[in-house]
Parts: sequence; C-alpha cells; structure tokens
Amino acid sequence: MTAVDPIDALTYPAARGGCPFAPPPAYQEALEQRPVTRISLWDGSRAWLVTRHEDVRAVMGDRRFSADARKPGFPFLSDGRRELAAQNPSFIRMDDPEHARFRRMLTGDFIIKRVEALRPAIQRIVDGFLDEMTSHHPPADLVAEFALPVPSLVICMLLGVPYQDHAYFQERSRILLRNHSTAAQVRRARDELSDYLQELAKRKELEPDEHIISKLIARGDLTREEVAGMSLLLLVAGHETTANMTALSTLALLRDPAQLARLREDPTLIKGAVEELLRFLSIVQGGTLRVAVESAEIGGTTIEAGEGVICMLSTANRDSSVFATPEALDVGRDARRHVAFGFGVHQCLGQPLARLELQIALETLIRRLPDLRLAVPFEDVRFRTDTAVHGLEELPVTW
Repeated sequence: MTAVDPIDALTYPAARGGCPFAPPPAYQEALEQRPVTRISLWDGSRAWLVTRHEDVRAVMGDRRFSADARKPGFPFLSDGRRELAAQNPSFIRMDDPEHARFRRMLTGDFIIKRVEALRPAIQRIVDGFLDEMTSHHPPADLVAEFALPVPSLVICMLLGVPYQDHAYFQERSRILLRNHSTAAQVRRARDELSDYLQELAKRKELEPDEHIISKLIARGDLTREEVAGMSLLLLVAGHETTANMTALSTLALLRDPAQLARLREDPTLIKGAVEELLRFLSIVQGGTLRVAVESAEIGGTTIEAGEGVICMLSTANRDSSVFATPEALDVGRDARRHVAFGFGVHQCLGQPLARLELQIALETLIRRLPDLRLAVPFEDVRFRTDTAVHGLEELPVTW
C-alpha cells in the first residue's frame, strides 16, 4: 500500500468554502496533489478518497469494488447512514446478480423512449405550477412553489402514489437524507414510509392500475416489503435530486447572466446546458461509496480488500484533464463525460427522467420569465449544508 502518514489523513467531510457551487477546497487540493488519499471518518475509521475523473470511473466500473453496505469495511458517513444503507438495503446497495435482478424489473419504465413519451404530461405539470406561482405578486420561493412540487408530482404519477400525501413523504425523505439524523430517526422515518408504501401496494392488489407499484406487485415474485423498498428508493431519489438540481441550476444561471443570455438567445442549447449544469453542480456532494473486496491498484495506490472508498463525483467533474476551465459554467460545453449520475452498472436508473424534467423546467422558466432575478442578495440565499444532496433551503425570486 502507498504509505500515507495518518496525521495527513483528511477529515471527512471537509468544510465548504469560497464558491458554494464548488467542492470543498480540501477535495480540490487532493485532486491536484494526491488524487487517491486517506480520509478519517466521523467514527475514527479510515477510508480512501478518490478524486480524479479517470480513477473515479475505474473504481465504479470495477467489480472488485462492492456497493454492498453489508460487507466489512464499507464506509458510512454517519450512524444514520449506516442504518439506512445496511439495514434492509435497497437494490443500489447490492451487487450483481442480486442488484441486476431488481434493477431489470424497473428498466423498462425508465428507458429513453418511454420517458420521452412523458414530455407532454411533464410540460403540463411544469406550466401548471408556474401558472400558480406567477398568479400572485412576487416575490416567490422557487423551491417551494416550483422546483420541489414538479418532480414530486411526476414521480407520484409514475409510481401511482397519491400526490396529496407529498408532505408526508417529503418530510421523511429529508430525515433519511440529512447527514446528522440519528439511527433511531432514520429507522423511524424509513419504517413509516415502508408501512405507507406496503399499505398502498396492498390496495393495488385489489385495484390494480398501470403505474409502477401496481406492476411490481402484480409480478407475483416480490413481497410487499420488497415492493415498498424499491418504491421508497424511487420516491425519495425521484423528487429530492431533481428538485435540488432545478433550484441550484436556476441560481447558477442567475449568477451568470452571460450564460443565461446564451440560453435565451438559443433555446436549442438546453440539452447540453443541462449536462453542463449536472457537471458544474454535482449535487451528490458526499460522493459514491464502495468497499474493496479484492486488492486493486487505483491511480498508483494499492487499495486492500476490506478498505472503504469514497468516489468524489464533484471533483471528478472538475478535473481539468477532462474539462477545460472546469470552474467555469459554459452552457455550450460538451460535458457528456461527467459522472454526476455515477458510472458502471450502478449508475442512476432514473437519469433519462431527470434530464427530461430539468430540460423542460429550465427551458420553460427562461422562456416564460425573461425578467426572472433574485429577490434577495446572493449572500442571503441559504444553502442546504446538512444533507446528502446539495441544494437550497429556499430561493426567493422576483420577475
């Protein structure tokens, strides 16, 4: 193993500083000086931090690194995260063939052709919430009135979850994703959501429909608990990530009038702009977690079996060997090599849906609200700092 003095191990997570859209400076420094470096976690355990684009893809595409949180040495970011990941894990915390079996059950609902067919429905949802937000005098909170309800309603529509229950699952989702939630808080929130979804699955046995939960329960080879676990993952990830990306993307564009003007002048840039915003913001700020099950060399460093690894997506997406001037937002950039959705067999299942929602939401905002601007000084915008998904507490805007 490459020798690293324990004193030199980074404390993880590192403090943010400077640009709130950028990774913590300590991670950027690691990218430039020690791309594979030791870190010290909350409980005193050690793991490896992998920061370079090439190395992140190498780990995530290598079956010698496991996503199974039940394996010894898996790096947990808190006691609450251990509870969430290791107890009754979702299929993203499994390896193949177990992971592949569950994932295949959902793949058909998220292929590009199937998702693209949702465009008219998502456009109606976006227009509806924007109509409501602009029906009263500004200012408005773009998070509460637009960025959060749009993906929440979309994922409810796909799953067959009543949207009127959105406050219930959003409150519990926040607990599951909060960095400092205790194990007891996570367990209670997860169990309450699981009970809710199991009861919903039970009802759909009697009154089936065309939505995902109903199709899963109709298969006959899944228990209600397994259906609830798969649905819980989609419900939480399906609204939290896209909601935060929508709000942060809007803020990033408002902070860069030249890039916003380019999108207004040429709406055909929107697809590429979404890829660039995914790269630039990299909202999964905690990285992607793995544990080595065999000895492997990454970036010139030997990682032994049983050692945890955190793949830092945010620094990989700002690797200057892949992206020129990575600290700059450039809506004309070809950013398709970003790893915001991960890499390898575990990369995000719902990425076609997230892309489509972001394209429609941002294009519609820019087109319908040409005078959209912050209603408060940028320094007063409150970022979410205690969560697995980077985002905003609120985004006061006017027009």
